[in-house]
Amino acid sequence: MKKTISLILTIFALCIFAGCESGGTEVLPTSETETQGGASAAPVPDSGSGGTDAKALVVYFSWSGNTKAVAEAIQSQTGSELFEIVPQTPYSDDYNTLLDDAQEEQSTDARPAISGTIENLEQYDVIFVGYPNWWGDMPMILYTFFDSYDLSGKTIAPFCTSGGSGLSGTVNTIKALEPNATVTDGLHIGSSAASNPDGAVSSWLSEIGLAETGG
Repeated sequence: MKKTISLILTIFALCIFAGCESGGTEVLPTSETETQGGASAAPVPDSGSGGTDAKALVVYFSWSGNTKAVAEAIQSQTGSELFEIVPQTPYSDDYNTLLDDAQEEQSTDARPAISGTIENLEQYDVIFVGYPNWWGDMPMILYTFFDSYDLSGKTIAPFCTSGGSGLSGTVNTIKALEPNATVTDGLHIGSSAASNPDGAVSSWLSEIGLAETGG
């Protein structure tokens, strides 16, 4: 009986992960948007217009491009600077290999090394943090990020992409990792809206009171 339950849970988790990154892309639909309670890697300034009340940075990890698209939408709408989390050892482009590697990292509580660092973190008041949902959690390289930087006193705004598994408790995880930061409700965008996330991003920024942040 235990073996049967374990097999069912494994198949269910596999389906969630597959929906997250199917076809080698992190695709996203507006109908599945949900709001819930990473060279030198100097941040890249945005040239667009944005608010000026707070200095903001968008930090993101994206394997296939979906999370990157959402990160760039946030950057464009807020005038924030941008920092991509890039692993020192790149993940495989092969989906099945990635699936195995991500599960192995979770099971060993790994901390994959990040290439580059954020310069002058103290100048930022708001940190947007984006990631795909892998196996019901943030990719382990996000744990490396939170282990590497003290975000005390800052506002953290999480955003996540997946095929339908939502934020999966990752907002509460971030609150536990950064207890002295203010963590907003998170944004989840589900499969097929990544190519056009602007409306969902705009609504979320207004809801969490960060539409006027800027670089």
